[in-house]
Amino acid sequence: MPLPLEAVGKPRDRVIRQLVAALLFEGIIKAHESIDEGTTRWTWSLGGSDFRCHGTTGAFGRFHIAPGSVEVLTRHGHWEPASLGVIVPSLPGSGITRGRLLRELEQTIAFSDWNHLHLPARDRRVMSLVELEGALDEGHPYHPCYRARLGFSFQDHAAYGPEAGRPFRLVWLLIARKHLSQTLPQNEEAFWFAELGAEAWAEIEGKRRELGLSDEDFGLVPLHPWQWKTLQESALAEWIAAGEGYCLGLFGDRYVASQSVRSLFNIDRPLAASIKLPLNIVNTSSQRTLEPHSVCTAPALSAWIAGIVRNDPLFDAEYPLTVLQEYAGIIADRDGPLAGEIGAIWRENAEASLRPGEAIIPFNALMMIEHDGKPFADGWITRFGLMPWMNRLLEVAILPVWHLLVRHGIAVEAHGQNMLLVHRDGWPVRLILRDFHESVEFSPGFLRDPEKAPDFPALDPRYRNAEPDQYYWTDNLDSLRELVMDTLFVYNLSEISHLFDVCYELPEFRFWQRVEKLLASYAEEHGVLHRHEQLGYDRPHILTESLITRKLLALKPEYHHEIPNALTTRTSERRRKP
Repeated sequence: MPLPLEAVGKPRDRVIRQLVAALLFEGIIKAHESIDEGTTRWTWSLGGSDFRCHGTTGAFGRFHIAPGSVEVLTRHGHWEPASLGVIVPSLPGSGITRGRLLRELEQTIAFSDWNHLHLPARDRRVMSLVELEGALDEGHPYHPCYRARLGFSFQDHAAYGPEAGRPFRLVWLLIARKHLSQTLPQNEEAFWFAELGAEAWAEIEGKRRELGLSDEDFGLVPLHPWQWKTLQESALAEWIAAGEGYCLGLFGDRYVASQSVRSLFNIDRPLAASIKLPLNIVNTSSQRTLEPHSVCTAPALSAWIAGIVRNDPLFDAEYPLTVLQEYAGIIADRDGPLAGEIGAIWRENAEASLRPGEAIIPFNALMMIEHDGKPFADGWITRFGLMPWMNRLLEVAILPVWHLLVRHGIAVEAHGQNMLLVHRDGWPVRLILRDFHESVEFSPGFLRDPEKAPDFPALDPRYRNAEPDQYYWTDNLDSLRELVMDTLFVYNLSEISHLFDVCYELPEFRFWQRVEKLLASYAEEHGVLHRHEQLGYDRPHILTESLITRKLLALKPEYHHEIPNALTTRTSERRRKP
């Protein structure tokens, strides 16, 4: 089902509107704004053509374009629906980047159409976490390439996409140890016995013996079956030809994809770890391989954060937080041509942390509208009341992340997929965070206990002479504030404030007024006003990442643009109807 204001089965209109909204938001197109009978209209010129649309401006200056309103003026003087073929070729960047963007947009539409045609409507409110991860088929609410999966065919999409929920087994490789790096929580045999189970481990060991390979010379690595098919003509084939790599085949438990596609859930042992595997596909804003440096660093990084949470009683008493540790990592060819393409990270199971009476949902489920035309959480909101439920949700969702940042100096990427909400019959109880290996930042001078941070130079030689902002550490506190506010506020909770406005007529500025009071009360209660000021979270304008600009220009790792801060502009907010 759709996000607010979306129509079921019309992905082309959605993709065009999300593209235009992103172009307006990031300042790539300069539009003239006017207000006519309470409706905000935008007009602009691009590539010699005139365009228009209408909609609303929400929190942080986010644009919400009304369905069917993006139009282009024809040479005959008539307004007609604008197509991607008219919009994209006139955008900045190169022919290569524009062509790639157009392919990703068209594939997003094609896969969304496939979902609409082939997947039945389901009652998502009664689903388990794993079922819901696959059924949340709306994709990224901001990025227009929300289902590109460039590299997948329709057959791949059906077999390995989360929406269809088809189980599959992993391919297992034996790789010469000179190509392997790994960090395991225990001795290797005990680790594999625990992860694979007795039967699969015995099968794999039998295969090893048949091949006459010693465990001293060869180590085990799982591979996504799609990745195995893709890499058969790469350097992996050279290893196999040279006797430095062997494919054992498909073994062990069955898995299904989560909404991130490359993180997988074990369905044969539901409380076993999830596993993250690299895929050479492009989805939303990046390629879905693994950052080579992060795989063996992940256990130290998540153990550090988990230790902070465990040793701070406030995370138990006032800001309940559970951290899913990434406790093991294996990577092949960490510094070679296959870097990031063969490896795995094991993550603790979220459902194994549940207490009696608790249930769990991905946080981004709260952004969605169900088949009855009501928000996913409508039954809970009706039962508890909008304001009590919203206030509790904000406390549970924001304060653990904020406390980790302000009190301890660690910024995490708290977007809708990385956050899990634990509830009791719909009442928010606590937050679960996951996926740290590529999305943690800190400033050594802002850490509360810098001596407890991992010894990064000892973890990987490339950290030894690294510059700030190259990996996990920065000398700029704005970077910490931006990571948290981008992921938690600008591209996450703003979707919920928009939904409350559309579905419950709660003006967005009221939502963000509550957030501002929550943060101010936190600072006063803990005496951290100075650290708040250092972060500058309440400046009238803040920087946010420009995701479409990066896709078009592709000259730097990141681009940024300035936006109005919803935490300081509430008095000037106006409700604008599409």
